[in-house]
Amino acid sequence: MDFELRRAREKLEKEQRERKERARLKLESSRKAKEEVRRQREALEAVQRQRRLDAAEAEATASQLAEENALAGRGVEFSRMLVPVSYQGIGDKIKLPPSCFTELSEQGAFDKGPLHFSLTVEAPMGSEIADTRTFRTTHAGVLEFTAEEGFVALPQHCWSNLFPADAPGSDMVRVRYVWLSKGTYAKLQTIEFGFSDIPNHKAVLETSLRKHATLSQDDTLTVNHGALTYHLRVLELKPSSSVSVLETDIEVDIIGPESTENTNQHMLRPLIFGKPENGEVDEGNYMYYKLTLDNDTWNRVSSKDAKIVVNLESQTQDGDIDLYVSRHPLLFPNQHQHMWSSHDLGSKQLVLGAEDQNLGSGTYSVAVYGFKGTSKYKISVFVQDVSTQRLGQHAASSSSSAEVDTVECRNCKRYIPSRTIGLHEAYCSRHNIVCQHAGCGVVLRVEERERHVHCEKCSKAFQREEIEKHMKVFHEPLQCHCGILLEKEKMVGILITTFHFHLACPFHIVYVSSLVSADFGD
Repeated sequence: MDFELRRAREKLEKEQRERKERARLKLESSRKAKEEVRRQREALEAVQRQRRLDAAEAEATASQLAEENALAGRGVEFSRMLVPVSYQGIGDKIKLPPSCFTELSEQGAFDKGPLHFSLTVEAPMGSEIADTRTFRTTHAGVLEFTAEEGFVALPQHCWSNLFPADAPGSDMVRVRYVWLSKGTYAKLQTIEFGFSDIPNHKAVLETSLRKHATLSQDDTLTVNHGALTYHLRVLELKPSSSVSVLETDIEVDIIGPESTENTNQHMLRPLIFGKPENGEVDEGNYMYYKLTLDNDTWNRVSSKDAKIVVNLESQTQDGDIDLYVSRHPLLFPNQHQHMWSSHDLGSKQLVLGAEDQNLGSGTYSVAVYGFKGTSKYKISVFVQDVSTQRLGQHAASSSSSAEVDTVECRNCKRYIPSRTIGLHEAYCSRHNIVCQHAGCGVVLRVEERERHVHCEKCSKAFQREEIEKHMKVFHEPLQCHCGILLEKEKMVGILITTFHFHLACPFHIVYVSSLVSADFGD
């Protein structure tokens, strides 16, 4: 009896526990369902609230932008989001679609003077990087309204200032009409060395800026001077951070680069008479030096009492270097432009005297060109006294003229004293040979006969190991900046007033002796 009662009690307790657990689970499920409903409602409210905030912010931004456009454009409201494409243009003039012309014309923008636009890089709507990147802004004029609808064509100046090398290709450009005040002052900083060495470098800058309509602070200007390219950073502008450079006079200050180490751009290093300089040049590159020939030294040279000697010693066995010299204003001599050159294998020496028509007092540039491999060298320039040498030669000629009893050797054609002519001819015929090339007649040792060769094009005589370099330097066509291909003699010539680059080339540089005012007109 007790056993049955105990079992009934245990069964009842078990059923009560199960009912309590089911009730607890039901209550927990209900609580979770209510919590989920509450979270979903809060999330929906948050989304709706954010949408209202975004709409309000967008409306405020649009209103602010409209106000800014109206203020910046002096009543002209023009703003377009366009896809940027590049074109090979000089300066800062962009190309816009024809519809932009219509919109600007309807608002009377063309009656307010030159058109200026601000260009701002913006990420597309919904882009994840839109709020994490700082976008560049620059300014530009307009060249024409011929771009495809939805696109804006940017010249290299605008493109390089808006897009760094690692910029993504999905960015858009907001083009906004603005009114810019005329600039009165600009402070620029050169990135490379050598720009201030250009004769009348401010006139060169002015010529480059004539292709521009605007200047913006922190922009980088590209200035081309012949085959050289310089970059100048805009540090400061007045009266504002972006100005118009059309029909205005601007005071320009140019300061040098911050870094004292720059091996990627031409730089004139001082070269002093009698003081050697050591250096190293890679294949295809130049190292430049500058020396000054004063009036006293030139008076000695012009009176034929002295000569100027430029000596270049190669200190690398496997490399080869060339020597080019020019007189200013030809600042950086090279294969296309120079007055004097030496291309001998090994060490070189240029001897310049009064007979050189381009020589005179003034400043000269000396270029060491890496023809083959990386070469170490030592370069020096000195004044060689030839007055005593000339007197010695005069005395020697007087003494030789006194000796009249001579006979011409039938082999080498030299005049030999008649008393020794037999012995000389016997020796000469066995050991010497005369080159039979037309116009040569050089007397050679028999063992040197195989090394003596003539160029098939110009007939000049060389050692066999020199002919390959001669053909490459003098007869391999050089391409001028205008696109024409000419051999070195026709490209450079003998005198600066006769070579192609000075007379026939449409891209030759005209040097102006007088200073030019910085009037940046349209």
